[in-house]
Formats: sequence, structure tokens, C-alpha cells
Amino acid sequence: MAAVEMSMSTKDEKAIGTSSPPDVEVEAGQLVEDHGGDSELQRRLTTRHLVMVAIGSSIGMGLWLGSGTSLTRGGPLGIFIGYVLSGTIVWAVNQSIGELAVMYPVPSAFVSWSGQFIDKSAAFALGWAYYFSYPINVANELQGICTVLSFWTDKVPIPAWISIFLVVVILVNIGAVNWFGEFEVTASMIKFFWIIVVIISCIVISAGGGPKGGAIGFRYWNEEPIRHGFKGFLRVMPTCIFAMSGAEASGLVAAETANPLKSVPAAVKSIWIRLTLFYLLGALMVTITVSPNDPNLFGGDGSNASPFVIAFRNAGIEPLAHMMNAVIFVSVLSSGTISAYAGSRLPIGLANLGMAPKFFKKCDRQGRPWAGLLSVFIVGGGLAYLNVNHSGAEVFNWLSNLTSLFTLFGWGLICLAHIRFRHAWKAQGFSPNDLPWKTWTYPFAAYWGLFWSVLLIIVEFYLSVWPLGAKATAESFFANYVSVPAIIVLYLGARCYYRGSWYIKAKDIDLYRGRRYYGTQKLAEADQAKKGNKVVGIFRKGFGAFFGDSGY
Repeated sequence: MAAVEMSMSTKDEKAIGTSSPPDVEVEAGQLVEDHGGDSELQRRLTTRHLVMVAIGSSIGMGLWLGSGTSLTRGGPLGIFIGYVLSGTIVWAVNQSIGELAVMYPVPSAFVSWSGQFIDKSAAFALGWAYYFSYPINVANELQGICTVLSFWTDKVPIPAWISIFLVVVILVNIGAVNWFGEFEVTASMIKFFWIIVVIISCIVISAGGGPKGGAIGFRYWNEEPIRHGFKGFLRVMPTCIFAMSGAEASGLVAAETANPLKSVPAAVKSIWIRLTLFYLLGALMVTITVSPNDPNLFGGDGSNASPFVIAFRNAGIEPLAHMMNAVIFVSVLSSGTISAYAGSRLPIGLANLGMAPKFFKKCDRQGRPWAGLLSVFIVGGGLAYLNVNHSGAEVFNWLSNLTSLFTLFGWGLICLAHIRFRHAWKAQGFSPNDLPWKTWTYPFAAYWGLFWSVLLIIVEFYLSVWPLGAKATAESFFANYVSVPAIIVLYLGARCYYRGSWYIKAKDIDLYRGRRYYGTQKLAEADQAKKGNKVVGIFRKGFGAFFGDSGY
């Protein structure tokens, strides 16, 4: 209570959210006070870790393998527009995450934000929906590993591959938190530099520079830009959303960073790299090198290969095909470890909010939440064994549809929480200039992300009732759309339990719970002092968006 009164007293000094308590000297951006948002998690991750997790968190099976499925369904133009639209949503969501995560870097970030700025029932539904989505992602990435390794051999039984790499995911996550961060930094660096190789190589292949095949150019765009009409384009969207799911991981990781004011904006500003290099240019490279009718595409009749691997093999560049498959393997494994990490942290926030058993709060001295980790490994590992009796593409379709719906629900509530936060901030007499970090995109980005999240959930209902190229059945509907009924049941159940109003009024929203206060010195001034000579300054300016203040 005293802390709240102290905070109120600083309002007239334009210091809300940016000032430290009186008589406290701290370094620029250093965390100086929390208000009820701490847990037993350890702040062991740095700006470098958060930026690289933000860049590489969702680069996995959805992009490297799922883009083949999207190409067969929607054609070259369909997949490209799908990634452009999905990319704008991800960008908008990350702008909302940046502003909220700096101010409130708490466990289970967007779950806590939903409960604080919307209402408890929404937070309950979101928290448990997202909790189930992460084990689903772990299962999907594990079955993706089986698909990737089948490129080299099919002699090893699928259950053996699943068991081996489930153990690997477990080992990465039960190491110290900073070990997890270093693993993801390494994986993200591999992904980042390899995509540059892919872009250059695919341009050469498309121009006819490979040992085999002639020039391709935009031949496939001219032949059939969009396959299966408008419904084909709509069918691309779930795969695109799944490919970008995990983009919100920076919000969860913020609770374990030493300096959220420094780390989170760097992660948000780096989002354009992932959207441009990985998704937009990556999708474009697929469309100018691989035919939508290639039977080897993931989900086709052949070996379920990545379109990037197919491009290299068709061009007669076998060594690059093997290297590409190796990078895909690293990417899929990395995405699986991030999903396990994020899924194990969500129950902590739910337990702190009284929405999960108290034992989920407990962490050991290294900051490892054992209860959350074990639950994710058991559920995710169990689902992964679905791949034993079904094809990889079939399991991928089931799990990616479920994940994309949970993801859209989460993205929508993140944007809505941001909108409600800003309304409360204004209603209680504060200025946007009082925020420790603010996005220049408000309110347009927040409303854009919310609008498309709602619309695409409706689109997936349409596709579940009237599927592309198949007869509608109750089984297929629930296999593709069961996430939404589950969310509705969770929400209505919570409404019956919590009762009260349907949302918290702006004037009644608690702006102090879980809030962080930072040192008064501006980060820009500190960074300017560190630049030193012009060479270092140019390097930092050019690559700062990617590396952050990482020490590279």
C-alpha cells in the first residue's frame, strides 16, 4: 500500500513508470522496484537472449515444412499474401507486447495482463488455452523431427526418434535458464545466417544457375497464382498463423530478463527481421523455385520433404539439400524447446492469479518450475506418439489447426489488453509520455491485430464446416475446430465461478499490480555514451536492431 502511495506522489513530477523511488541511485534502465509481480523465477536472461528468442522463437516446422502444404493449397500468390497478412498481425501484436512487457514483465505475461485489464474469466480461458497449445506445439515439433530425419533414413522406428528427442528437449529445459538462452541464441544464429544462404541460392536456381533445370522465374505465378480459388487462399491462413505462433514468446521471457526496459524494446524492434527475411522472402523463394504440383511437398504423395530441400534437389545441388535439412532439424528442435519453456512458465502466472494449483508456483534455486515442466513433457510427449499410427502431414494438419486457433485467441486478447490498458491509463489521469517505453503505432496496430484475430477465427469455422477438397464430417469439424468450443467452455465456466461484471471499468483497473519502476537516466543517453568511435557507432546503429545491446 505504501508503495502505491509513493507511486501516486510522483505523478505530478511526470515520473509514473519511469522514475525510481526517492533517494535511490541506479544505472540507466535498471529495475528498482516491483509491485507484486515477482515469482521464484530467476532474472538470468540478457538482452541478447531475449532478442534472439524473439527472432528465432517461431522459426520451425511451420515455415520450413508447412510452407509446402500452403503452396499446394493456395498456390504462389496465395502463400505469399497469407504470410504478408499474418506478418502484419504479428507485427501489431508485438507492438502491444512491447509496451505492456516493459511496464508489467510478469510471469505468464499476457494471461496476467488479460486478468488485470479485461477480466478474470478472459484470463482463465486464455491461460489454460495457451497452456494446452504449448504441449501441442511440442508434439508437433517432435513429429516434425521424424519427418525431417526420414530424409536420410527410414530404418529407425518413429517411436524411437520421438523418445530420443523428447529427452533432448527435456535436457535443454532442465538446465539453468541461461543455458536455455544460450542454446536458443545459437539456434537462432544458425537460422538467421542460413536464410541468407537460402535466399541467394534460390535466386540463382530460379535464374537457371543450377546444374540441372533451366530458368524458372515467375513461371508458377503465371501458370496458377492461386489454387482452389478464394477457399484455397483461406486454407493457407491456418498454416501461416501456425508458422508464426510463438511470436509472443518475448512477452513470457521478459519476466526472466535482468532489464526489461532495455531488452523488450530491442526484441520488438527486431521483429521486422523475422517477418521480412524468414517469412516474406522465404515464402517468395519457395514460389519461384518449386511447383505447387510437386508430389514431394509436405502433405503430398511423396517423401513429405521441405520445399527448400526440393528446390536444391531439383536443381542438382545435393550438398545444399543435405545442409538445408540439417538446418531444418535444428530449427524444429529449437522451436520444440521454446514451446516447452513457455508452456512450463504459464502455470506460474495462473497459480499467482489463483487459477491453478499452488504447487505450480514453486521453482528451485535455478529458477526451474518443475511442476510446469513435467506437465508439458507428459502431455506433449504423449501427443507426439500420435505420429506412430498416422502420417506426419495428417498429424501436422490436426495439431497446427488447433494451435493456430489458440494463437489467434491469444493474439486478440493481447491487443485488447493493450487497448484497455491505454484507456485506463488515460482515465486515471496519466499521459502516454509517462510510460517507460511507448509504441508509436497505438491505437492503429492494436485494433488491427484484434480485428484480424477475430475475423480469422470465424474463417476457420467456415473452413471446418466446408473443408477444402473433402466432405464435411463431425469428426473433421471437431478435429479442426475443437479449440474454440474448449475456449468457450473455459470462459463460461470461469464466468460462473467469478461472476461480477463482464469487464473491468477503466477507472477501476489496478495500474500498480505487477508494475516495474526503472532508473531515471534515459537509455538513449547511456547508449550514446557507450558508442565510442564512429566505427563502433555505425556497427551498433546498423546491427542493433538484430543483436540489441548484446555485447557482440
